[in-house]
Parts: sequence; C-alpha cells; structure tokens
Amino acid sequence: MTSIEARGSELRRLHAAPELLQVVNVWDAVSARVIAELPETRALATASHSIAATFGYEDGENIPLDLMLDMVGRIVAATELPVSADLERGYGDAGETIRRAIGVGAVGANLEDAMAPFHEAVTAVRAAVRAADAEGVPFALNARTDVFLRSAPPVGGGSSAEETTVEQKIEEAVRRGRAFLAEGATCVFVPGKLDEHTIERLVDGLGERTLSVIAVPGSIPPARLQELGVARVSYGPWTQRVALTALRHAAHDLYAGGVIPDGTLLLN
Repeated sequence: MTSIEARGSELRRLHAAPELLQVVNVWDAVSARVIAELPETRALATASHSIAATFGYEDGENIPLDLMLDMVGRIVAATELPVSADLERGYGDAGETIRRAIGVGAVGANLEDAMAPFHEAVTAVRAAVRAADAEGVPFALNARTDVFLRSAPPVGGGSSAEETTVEQKIEEAVRRGRAFLAEGATCVFVPGKLDEHTIERLVDGLGERTLSVIAVPGSIPPARLQELGVARVSYGPWTQRVALTALRHAAHDLYAGGVIPDGTLLLN
C-alpha cells in the first residue's frame, strides 16, 4: 500500500492545485471501493452523518468514537487513495482524535466549530494541527465553521435586514477562517447552500484555493465553483441519500411486480 506520508502529501497537493478537488463522500468499505474505482476519483472523504446512520446513530457525535474510527480504518484499507475523515467537533479532544485518525490511516480531516466561542474554536484547530505535526504525517485539515448553519436572520426582518445578516455571516466566516488558516489549517469549510455572491466574498476574504464547500440539491455546479476559486467541494450525507433513494425506488418497483433493473452492476 502507498505510504501514509505519500498519501498525505498527495492530499495536500490536491487542495493546492488549480483544479477543484471534488470528493464524493463514502460511508463504508464497499462504497469506498466503488467510488475509488472511478478514474476521476483522486481522493476520498468520509461522511460522519452517513457512518452514524449506517450503525443506527443520529448525527452529532452520538456514534462512539471507536466505532467511527474503525469504519474510517476500513475505508482506508479499501483503497490506495488518500482518505479524509469527517471527525465532527473532535469528540472532546481534537488533538487526540486527529492522532487516532492518523493511526488508522487518515491523512486529512474535517473539524467543525459548531459555532463555539472564537477562542475555543481556534484552540481546537491549533490542537489538531499540532497533533498531526507530532505524528510527522502531511495532513490536510479542512477546518469547518458553521456560521451559515447555526445562525439565522432576525425573525420578521425585511430584505435589507436579511442582507445585513448575510454580510455579517460572511464577515464572521472570514474572521474564523483566517484564524484557522493562521493556525495551519489547509482550507476552510463553510457548509450551507451558498450563492455566487457569498462564495465570491468568502474567496475574496480567505484567498483563492482555500475555501471548501458542500454541494446540495440546487447548489452551484463544480465547473463554476472552480471558476470562482473554490478549493474543494464535497457532498456530505447526500451521496448516501442518493443510494438509499435508489434502494427505496427499487423496492417500491419490486413490490409492485417489477424486476431488478437491467444494467444493475455487480459492484459488491
């Protein structure tokens, strides 16, 4: 298997390259193998929400860390490609959780701030970067701020109030993101259904090839994200939802007297 140092260096390179890094999130060994076999795939990322759902847990660090890391390790073992692990808020100790993730072969991670106080969020990023440095592994930290997920415009506010609120969110995302980058984060992950204006402002504030976003139904297409200077796009739990939607539709058709669809691939 390719060394962890080589995989780490490659993941760091992919984030800095001019081309948008597109990572299709996976949640177990077979989904990892299916995506890794595609020639377009350059790296994999886990989705914590999807892994938790696989084991019957709600999202939000409800799944035991040992179980989450065991699945991350199985995904790493299923491919030669670099794997970034979604580690939520760091399970109470960001540095130790990063160290353990590296121990199972991850060479990158998402770490979310959950809109914790500014100093606390920055301290967690610092601990994560120092832990990776101590392990001697090139590591791509995708430091996430939840500004667009955990705050909302004032109830009943008009369009001007909403616009002011959006600008305030952008300013806070940039403030946190710059601090994360100063601590050694590779890029800044700002999830949410962002429009072009917001992405442009974030790229202006953070710098080109440092912004990471999530794509949801109705999001800006990858080609345009690259033009806007985004470094990375991922899909979070939506890839598992696509698979589960297909499963439900197939089951509905089977119950209605149908058959397994032609063209179904032997992917397991």
